[in-house]
Amino acid sequence: MDPIRRRVLTGSLAVGLAGGGLLASRVSFAAGDSADRRFVFVLLRGALDGLAAVPAVSDPDYMRLRGELDLSGTAGLHRLDDLFALHPSLNFLAQQWAERQLAVVHAVATPYRERSHFDAQDVLASGYARPHAAQSGWLNRALAGLPAERGRSAGVALGSNVPLVMRGPVEVASWSPGRLPDLEGDTLQRIAQMYGEDPLLSQRLSEALAADEMAGSGNMGGGAVAAGARAGAQVEGTARAAAGFLARADGPRVAVFETTGWDTHANQGSDKGALALRLAALDSGLKALHDALGESWDRTVVLVATEFGRTAAVNGTRGTDHGTAAAAFLLGGAVRGGRVFGQWPGLKAGDLYQGRDLKPTTDLRAVIKTVLRDHLQLSQPLLENAVFPDSVATGYVPGLIQA
Repeated sequence: MDPIRRRVLTGSLAVGLAGGGLLASRVSFAAGDSADRRFVFVLLRGALDGLAAVPAVSDPDYMRLRGELDLSGTAGLHRLDDLFALHPSLNFLAQQWAERQLAVVHAVATPYRERSHFDAQDVLASGYARPHAAQSGWLNRALAGLPAERGRSAGVALGSNVPLVMRGPVEVASWSPGRLPDLEGDTLQRIAQMYGEDPLLSQRLSEALAADEMAGSGNMGGGAVAAGARAGAQVEGTARAAAGFLARADGPRVAVFETTGWDTHANQGSDKGALALRLAALDSGLKALHDALGESWDRTVVLVATEFGRTAAVNGTRGTDHGTAAAAFLLGGAVRGGRVFGQWPGLKAGDLYQGRDLKPTTDLRAVIKTVLRDHLQLSQPLLENAVFPDSVATGYVPGLIQA
């Protein structure tokens, strides 16, 4: 086949079968297994306000500092312990806390200390201490340490590019929900016959159809991911698609999906408003992941993290600006939940980082390394030399994962 035609048709198949975006959501997958465990990394692009998601309502300086963003007297607030609570929109997470399948790590941050989204996301994804130090991601390098499993492949990349956290030498697959109408079965059969003698197109078509089948299996009740997106359930649809891959015996065991829109500079809201709606969508998506995974949830760890936090005090436009430390969530049946991890730095003026941000006391790399070591059973030398170089001093977070 003419090489130009080959490239055009390959791209057309990719777009037609799994193209399009899921309104600021995307999901990527990788093969690999360690005793049938699952790991999902959820990236919140834009910087989540950790003091809104997990407010320190009993800190003596909380009400004064947060002003109109204060949640301490809000109806529906989910108390976690004597100090912390969950935002009223996080109902599923509150349920997981009650079942001891949710842990929170507060005052957590990467080594990055500036306030550029682009650079901060690069540090979070690459696993290096400074921006643009590598073109591969920590999760891809971690996959290199997992035992290969015959018969399980993630060899197709469709739609948008694989995110940096999953780029590297290990082959991964990328899948995006399609926006085009479903193709008729006989149409797909004719396409397969037409290009059956072309090894590249035949392989790509088979892989694309298999990916769509896996993703569809996660949509309980027969609803397609694209239909969910059109109905406004973008995050939920992505999460169900991820579960469709992970729940299969021949599917991948590691997934990444991401959402955007957490950059709440103006009109952030407290128990209601823009941020509350986003938190509710995230909560709904995580519940969908839980429900669609079924019994696989018992062997799953989900890590939800963001590139940096936001300012502790409300700004002049009723929002929050770029900050430093935030909160991270770990949930799943393999998590030892019911506990807030990390040292609380306090919210007095002298306790804030640079006088404006929640001060970081836990390195996010320590959290991730703990999950990779204690859940996926990767070795410490691999984690400290290849996955997160120069991270020996960060240590680990004991007690996060079920023994």
